[in-house]
Amino acid sequence: MSRDAKARQAGLFITFEGIDGSGKSTQARLLAEHLTAQGHDVVLTREPGGSPGAEEIRALVLQGDPDRWSAQTEILLFTAARRDHLERTIRPALDAGKVVICDRFADSTRMYQGLSRGDLRQMVDDLHRLMIGVEPDLTILIDMDPAHGLERALSRQTAEERFEDFGVELQAKMRSGFLNLAEEFSDRFHVIDGGRDIDSVARDVTATVSARLG
Repeated sequence: MSRDAKARQAGLFITFEGIDGSGKSTQARLLAEHLTAQGHDVVLTREPGGSPGAEEIRALVLQGDPDRWSAQTEILLFTAARRDHLERTIRPALDAGKVVICDRFADSTRMYQGLSRGDLRQMVDDLHRLMIGVEPDLTILIDMDPAHGLERALSRQTAEERFEDFGVELQAKMRSGFLNLAEEFSDRFHVIDGGRDIDSVARDVTATVSARLG
């Protein structure tokens, strides 16, 4: 096997999921720092976003009134952003044998658009199959009490609070949905208790990923 083929084989796609305020963004960053220190070539990215075009769409979907877009329009916007992200950031990095760590991916769309605003999961999955066709190698779900997560999310006081504005009821629904996804895709999901201190959560994340890296 050529060196280039070995590099492509070594690529690993890791995603972090969870309700708003669960700490997944912090844990994704800490994991990236740890793996980089261990000598891995790491790309840390996020959704929506992760490429110039996708970042422009991010501003459209995460800011403004909670009812700014219909759920169907949101699904199309998120899918367009993900396609650009995949083409310009994720796929090239994986082809180069890098570890890609992504803060949210398709599972968030399955939840926030496919579940929270109607029974649209099939639409999300159909578009994902047609336009994306990629699932992570490993998904880390940072599980968090909904009320605690919402409190932490709102304390950030950023402009990107459109989904937080839907309230704790949505957070509770999303937590349940994510846990159901972890059962549905049990081959790639690993659930970690996010209700502890940052270092304890990070140790569990590191152990999980280290086992996957072998």
